[in-house]
Amino acid sequence: MTQPLPRLPRALDLLAYGFGSGRSPKAPGTVGSALAVVWFAAFASFPLPVYLIWVAIAAVAGVAICGEAAKHMGVHDHPGIVWDEFVGQWIALIPVVPLLNWDTHHVIAVLLGFGLFRLFDIWKPWPVSWADGHVHGGLGIMLDDIIAGAMAAIVLYFILPYLPAAEAGWFGIVQ
Repeated sequence: MTQPLPRLPRALDLLAYGFGSGRSPKAPGTVGSALAVVWFAAFASFPLPVYLIWVAIAAVAGVAICGEAAKHMGVHDHPGIVWDEFVGQWIALIPVVPLLNWDTHHVIAVLLGFGLFRLFDIWKPWPVSWADGHVHGGLGIMLDDIIAGAMAAIVLYFILPYLPAAEAGWFGIVQ
């Protein structure tokens, strides 16, 4: 049986553990990324510059959030710390911002962005693996996910034109 995650100071606990998703007993990083997609739905219609500012603020704050959480826990990059997954996932989804229409094309794009980010975050190809092994502290916790998110965003950007064309309404349902 695994030890329960320690409680952190209230705001740090909320953010570092990704609003509770990092407390998942199985695959907390994937659960955190999935919750980040739900939050993405709230930010997806922002104009691109506003979205980029939001993600930059979340990334800079993440260095402090993840660094402090790791210090309190005494473990570098504990799997329960998932704020870095939130930011990486939001970076991966940049190519679909602003998302003004949740049609089939865009739902597939968001799901593909989720899958690509998880692939790069788990697989850790170079330079993700380099950042993961060589950069420490809060920056190290954030950097590998930022790079994985950027790699996923680049791949998603080039795949987008080949996804099924947009259809009217949610999942193509015409009302």
